[in-house]
Amino acid sequence: MEDLIWLIPALPLAGFVVLLFLGRRIGEPGAGWLATLMVSGSFVASLAAFFELGGLGAEERVLHTTLFTWLPAGGFSVDIGFMADPLSIAMALFVTGIGALIHLYSIGYMAGDENFSKFFVYLNAFVASMLILVMADNLVLTFLGWEGVGACSYLLISFWFSDKANATAGKKAFVTNRVGDMGFMLGTFLVWMTLGTVDYAEIGVLAHGGIAGVTATAIVLLFFLAATGKSAQLPLFVWLPDAMAGPTPVSALIHAATMVTSGIFLLTRLNPLLAEAGWANDVIAWVGLATALVAALAAVAQNDIKKVLAYSTISQLGYMFLAVGSGAFVAGVFHMITHAFFKALLFLGSGAVIVAMGHEQDMRLYGRLRKYLPITSITFIVGWLAISGVPPFAGFWSKDEVLAAAWDNGPAGPVMWGIGILIALLTAFYMTRLVLMTFFGPKENWRDSAAYEEVPDLHHRHLDPAHIPHEPNWTMTVPLVVLGVFATVSGLINTPFGESVDYLADWLEPILAHEHELLGYGTLAILGVVAIASAVGGIAWAWNLYQRGRGCVPRSSSRRSSTPCTSTRPTPLLSVDRVRLQPMASPRSTPPWWTARSTAWGGCRWRVVGRCGCSRAGSCVPMPWRWPEEQWC
Repeated sequence: MEDLIWLIPALPLAGFVVLLFLGRRIGEPGAGWLATLMVSGSFVASLAAFFELGGLGAEERVLHTTLFTWLPAGGFSVDIGFMADPLSIAMALFVTGIGALIHLYSIGYMAGDENFSKFFVYLNAFVASMLILVMADNLVLTFLGWEGVGACSYLLISFWFSDKANATAGKKAFVTNRVGDMGFMLGTFLVWMTLGTVDYAEIGVLAHGGIAGVTATAIVLLFFLAATGKSAQLPLFVWLPDAMAGPTPVSALIHAATMVTSGIFLLTRLNPLLAEAGWANDVIAWVGLATALVAALAAVAQNDIKKVLAYSTISQLGYMFLAVGSGAFVAGVFHMITHAFFKALLFLGSGAVIVAMGHEQDMRLYGRLRKYLPITSITFIVGWLAISGVPPFAGFWSKDEVLAAAWDNGPAGPVMWGIGILIALLTAFYMTRLVLMTFFGPKENWRDSAAYEEVPDLHHRHLDPAHIPHEPNWTMTVPLVVLGVFATVSGLINTPFGESVDYLADWLEPILAHEHELLGYGTLAILGVVAIASAVGGIAWAWNLYQRGRGCVPRSSSRRSSTPCTSTRPTPLLSVDRVRLQPMASPRSTPPWWTARSTAWGGCRWRVVGRCGCSRAGSCVPMPWRWPEEQWC
């Protein structure tokens, strides 16, 4: 098998070449089936390498092959060489496995598109580039794959480039990532100047005790800059929310299995350098935590179903960087794997909803879709529970391990853990909001003609009140079912019940310089209970606001009326997404706990008004800022 590991990236690369020249002749759906077959073959090759590595001793789990010398330049030489070790094979398995499911899904999703074969040319090239990135045995070859996924992301995000917004989103992703790529190049130069090699095996040997702490810190910060670009962290995360402009399978591939995971992979691959980098690890942890919080807050206010998931991806990537910065590389990789399953499930599920709803992406025109899309709704609910951290779904186990690592990360650990718990609560809240607005709710909102006045037409609407949604064909539903199973059970690869069930930690141990020690079972149990409580609390909060407190009649923000809302249920005074400010006739009527003077609006006093009901001061007025699902008196 050692001489054949090059087949893992070569098969999708061959699919790219064949489709590039013969794709239009093969046509639809043959081009899609050929692309899917190539990625599936790569998955089989990865599985064979996994079993071969599993039969070796822990210290012998490395398969290496060199094809030829690529860049001979005096003392500097770079080979086209591939390495199969526990980390690269773990990455290859979920990249090819999930990639094959996304290819299958795309056959149904892209049916009828005039550029059907071109889409699969790009998709095969994307997977091949990611596999070169993870299988490379040196930094320069990794950079080739790194740039490959960047170029393919540009082509796929702007695939429907006749829409100016899509073309702009593709350019934004490409330019933003070039900033991060500068960090990769400078980091590679500094590694060569310091250690005289760019080979990962040699870097691992020379880094321990053979490099000054300040140099290691500089190298790690440069590679972290690269990771903030590809894996969308502050300040370079701005491209990822717009990446959902492309076809939904592209969003699933970018957000779950390929591009955004490359930053986590790179830092984990360079863990011997991180072990010598001192405070650079704290920078990684805090930036990841800040990114996770900012993105979670942004997700709360989104109405586009794919943008909610896009900000969710940024937030979950922040969790992974928190783990890496805390020295818990196993926890970071673990959450990356589980996230790949449930995020691919959620994006593909959103694609099924979008297709069923005439390519409308605004959740304010959804509602009660569970009766029309039973398979999609059940699998989507599995993804919701997984990302919310509800046991026994996969996200609970990996997120709990990340939070435990944060708790144990020095004096600042409890603070990091507390912020992480808040992010977990927000995650459960905004994902519950998405599920309730899409699959539940009091009515089928697209049936209401007045609702179309509220929602801007950003995606060339083909929806009308007579529309009847239905499940997509089997090529789209089968991947949902398979991903739903893995989103449920994949957390069992690394449970905290003892070393005998710590499978992922045992698998990755040979490639780690120093692994984070787990906390005692008592502490883990207490932290786990709090994490579960935060998930349940977020779900209950959203359920109370969107399901129990439903019934207010939406009014256009341009209308002013003193008509009271018709809900018969008690509603809270303050709602995260339906808050309104209202001018007060007298300062006496302003509650002392919420009073503010605004010079921008004429020096009036304002107060927060609940989502139902008007104050005694008068009717509601439109404000310069808007929240989703507006309710006006």
